[in-house]
Amino acid sequence: MYKSIIRSILFRFDPEKIHHVTFFLIRVLMKLPFAPALTRSIFKVEKPELEKELFGIRFKNPVGLAAGFDKNALLFDEFSNYGFGFVEVGTVTPKPQPGNPKKRIFRLREDEALINRMGFNNDGADAIVERLRKRKTDIIIGGNIGKNKVTPNENAIEDYLICFNKLFDVVDYFVVNVSSPNTPNLRALQDKEPLTRLLKTLQNENLKKAQPKPILLKIAPDLTNSQLLDIIAIVDHTKIAGVIATNTTLSREGLSSEHRNETGGLSGKPVKDRSTDVIRFLAEKSGKSFPIIGVGGIHSPEDAMEKLDAGADLVQLYTGFIYEGPGLVKRINKALL
Repeated sequence: MYKSIIRSILFRFDPEKIHHVTFFLIRVLMKLPFAPALTRSIFKVEKPELEKELFGIRFKNPVGLAAGFDKNALLFDEFSNYGFGFVEVGTVTPKPQPGNPKKRIFRLREDEALINRMGFNNDGADAIVERLRKRKTDIIIGGNIGKNKVTPNENAIEDYLICFNKLFDVVDYFVVNVSSPNTPNLRALQDKEPLTRLLKTLQNENLKKAQPKPILLKIAPDLTNSQLLDIIAIVDHTKIAGVIATNTTLSREGLSSEHRNETGGLSGKPVKDRSTDVIRFLAEKSGKSFPIIGVGGIHSPEDAMEKLDAGADLVQLYTGFIYEGPGLVKRINKALL
């Protein structure tokens, strides 16, 4: 029903506009007395066998919603009704920013993909913290943090520290995003020296807390094997909790859709194999010494199983959730059982 009727209607409209409309409709729907319980009965799978403990957190199931979907922490409680084991909000920057000029998100229907150049548009750390303080469910929340566009790379650490300290009491784990292709020069922070300095500074701040929280690093799929070996060394050196593999790609190999040459990060099916290759490389070369969250091109239970078999401990959905609908979460969890 989703793909034949609902998606065909949604895909008639501009992707960013329909995203906001869909959020509004979900918010209204979930205010109806029966709607949350009915939604859970349709989509949620709760079994002890699905539970997983990772970096000190117990996840009810291994399927999460990736950052960028609920970037402003507007519907994290509502998304828990659709069966997600965790929701990652953000990317959050210290100050609000509008992001890049519109139009900035494109559907590649034939490739079952998206290209976005959003540019960390968000309401800023203070507004997002206030929303997260009102959490009503026990859904696990990750806080994906970044720097403001106007902040030069030499001052980037200050932005990450601001976000880290502001969000500390309202999220369960952190993700350091230095891999988005849509903020100028951001990916330069993935180089060994600046990345080590950034993660070490955040980890030192973390260890000052009474109860430190897991810090993960989100990496690009476009890193070379040599750079991935550097990532393994950096994780070992800084003792962060793990890695999220991967963000969107700059590659356009094999695309056939109309908007294939738009600038921005590509997500969806075309990034699936590269994401899995990165997961497998990290897991094998590190001797599985740290947890990995796999994301990129998961459109079916088989895609999720492939990521887990390659070495991922958890998985996240974004583009697959848009193309396949909320039933994908249930299908993955049922397949895992």
